[in-house]
Amino acid sequence: MFYREAGQFKTTYVADQAAFPIREDRLGILALGVIGAVIIPLLASDFFLNAVMIPFLIFTLATIGLNVLTGYCGQLSLGTGAFMGVGAYSCYKLTSIFPDVNIVVWILASGFFAAAIGVLFGLPSLRIKGFYLAVATLAAQFFLEWCFIRIPWLYNYNASGAIEVPTRTGFGFALTGPTATPLTRYFVVLAIVALLTFLVGNLIRGRIGRTWMMIRDMDIAAELIGVRPLAAKLSAFAVSSFVCGVAGAMFVFFWLGAAEPSSFNIRLSFQILFMVILGGLGSMAGSYMGAAFIFILPIIIRMLPAALGLDLAAATVEQLNFLIVGALIIGILIIEPHGLARLWSVARQKLRVWPFPY
Repeated sequence: MFYREAGQFKTTYVADQAAFPIREDRLGILALGVIGAVIIPLLASDFFLNAVMIPFLIFTLATIGLNVLTGYCGQLSLGTGAFMGVGAYSCYKLTSIFPDVNIVVWILASGFFAAAIGVLFGLPSLRIKGFYLAVATLAAQFFLEWCFIRIPWLYNYNASGAIEVPTRTGFGFALTGPTATPLTRYFVVLAIVALLTFLVGNLIRGRIGRTWMMIRDMDIAAELIGVRPLAAKLSAFAVSSFVCGVAGAMFVFFWLGAAEPSSFNIRLSFQILFMVILGGLGSMAGSYMGAAFIFILPIIIRMLPAALGLDLAAATVEQLNFLIVGALIIGILIIEPHGLARLWSVARQKLRVWPFPY
């Protein structure tokens, strides 16, 4: 079979601890990288890049951010949309005050403002957990959304109350604004998502990530063996909010082009949470799978009737979309409550021993 570990010997500790110890896994990641960086830009239309790939990557990054907090550290949060909004508004103010600085710098810098706010609202996690913490983060969602509406300084006193993305250049190209091409924006988003995926993945596999998982599994036992809950929980809130803040900045600057406070409402927070749960808690690959399932699958379902030559009303297609996606979500969670990442892991284990009994 094409997926075999036999004959692949690990002669060093580094090789044994590699993120992808099996050669086929490394080749698969390389193939995905080639598809994302070469094949899609060559073959995809501007519409596909702008309407599918760019938002998919942004939602994936936000899902990774929430997965750090909920999947790896076990802290339930319903304020992801608000933290994304902090990143978006921070980036908007930074570009307004310092218009000559490369926009990518401010996209990344906006994550630090979101991290600071995340740590502030993460303080209740030191005393409460579970649904009580979810209520505290829900309060953060409503409070920050109120700030986006009621503090005119955040949107430069715009009469419409919205933030509008100006044209900004970098690396010799227009990166934001109406003159920026979808291909340019796609490459920037892909580079940022790949970079943060690599950094967060290595962070999770290190000492800090292990302390998060200890807190998630049993916080009292973790504290008894020397893990400090204060540092572990607040660092999880900081990293999660940083990643979500960067995703929120890209959400506006590289996809929407303009945004109102309602763009970061509670619906967005639940959407990201569903991506985490369906993809798989505590799985980086699951973040990609969950974002693809929740965001890309409905687009495919909407396109199917026209591709099959069926003349259905738009309202009928939308209702069928809700029914099909809802049924698939229920079915997947019944078959495997741990999400799509667990299904993929089980399939890989079966491939490694096929055709012998599992």
